[in-house]
Amino acid sequence: MIGILGRVAAALLVAIVLIVGVTAVNIWWTARQDERPLSDAIVVLGSAQYDGTPSPIFEARLDHALDLYNAGIAPIIITVGGRQSGDRYTEAEAGLLWLEAEGVPAEAMMAIPDGTDTLKSLQAVAGVFAEQGLTTAVLVTDPWHAMRATRMAGDAGISASSSPTRQGPAVQTRSTQFRYIARETAAYLFYRLTGSSVVGAPGIG
Repeated sequence: MIGILGRVAAALLVAIVLIVGVTAVNIWWTARQDERPLSDAIVVLGSAQYDGTPSPIFEARLDHALDLYNAGIAPIIITVGGRQSGDRYTEAEAGLLWLEAEGVPAEAMMAIPDGTDTLKSLQAVAGVFAEQGLTTAVLVTDPWHAMRATRMAGDAGISASSSPTRQGPAVQTRSTQFRYIARETAAYLFYRLTGSSVVGAPGIG
């Protein structure tokens, strides 16, 4: 009996290691891709902002979204993300202010100031898409966050591709990249198991 239980436990351990390993490799692989098909909208996932000024991570995402917009990938940039307790601005509003300062016309921008994590924000985006007849989006976020965000968008009914940033604090060093991949692996598996987001994971939870 002990021998059988030991073999079962060993098999389960091997299975868990394989699942974690395959997920981490897929996150790494997705991070290296850059999908930018012509779409209805470019969706910039929010990150920290300081009284209306995007953090370096958020600014890197906005800068990349601006490049995609200028390349004609989509006619509109959508910024998303709510506010933390005590904030005057939402992440979506801070993103809109940054894009406005860069010369993006008002009709080419939209803020969806909802959600304190990736899942809630993308569900809010899906609601707006349904109302306005939009179906396709290019998601802009950090490389390591791309796979989870794309999966959540798809589950919410958005046909999503990802075009991750290639600059900013999230991609500066090998150790930073390894840490983010490890955190995202846990967050992705948690989402697949529970259908919930992890606040504090890379991106906005």
